[in-house]
Amino acid sequence: MAATMVESPPPHLITTIEWSMMDKSKFFPLYTLSSFTVRCALYPLTLVKTQIQVQRKKEAYKGVTDAITKIYQNEGISGLYRGFWLSSFQIISGVFYITTYEGVKHELGKYDISPKVKSFIGGGCASMVGQTVIVPFDVLSQHLMVLGLAKGRPGASRNPKLNPLGLDLDKRLSKAALAREVALRVYRLHGPLGYYRGYAASLAAYVPNSALWWALYTAYQGTYKI
Repeated sequence: MAATMVESPPPHLITTIEWSMMDKSKFFPLYTLSSFTVRCALYPLTLVKTQIQVQRKKEAYKGVTDAITKIYQNEGISGLYRGFWLSSFQIISGVFYITTYEGVKHELGKYDISPKVKSFIGGGCASMVGQTVIVPFDVLSQHLMVLGLAKGRPGASRNPKLNPLGLDLDKRLSKAALAREVALRVYRLHGPLGYYRGYAASLAAYVPNSALWWALYTAYQGTYKI
């Protein structure tokens, strides 16, 4: 009697890693570590960009290379990481971002909604939550970056562009003490809303970008089966 041949169905190809498939105990630590590593590598360029943007013409630095060289010569490697630890708290916003994105998509999955629309809404909500967390740290970090440009320059304490908070730049403060002084001065001058200067502009720039990015990603994924 001939054996009956039974064809096994082809294996199901997983193209999307759902939130429920992930081991959160491994994902969050690895995500935090990778984000911190990238921030360590790119922060000096962010600092230099901010200082070049606020200077008038080319009074301090002629370009990126000149800025990095002068900052390193005058302040050492620590000068290239002024405000870094305060800025590093922004990594937390990434955790909120991805958690919000996946959470919103999961809730929308209960309804008959197109995957592209779910991704669009999820991306927009994720960016809104992320910016709500990140903007206060961004404001304080940029103040510290600008103070690096003002430090040691004659008349810097009276220059509202280089020292908008009116801090005493002649006082020798530790990095932690300086960050605390900046945070307190922002609150005294502008109240709680001072930590959210530029918040509306950030939302206008990043929320549509995030929403469209995820929607297009989902659309391309479905079209090209990636």
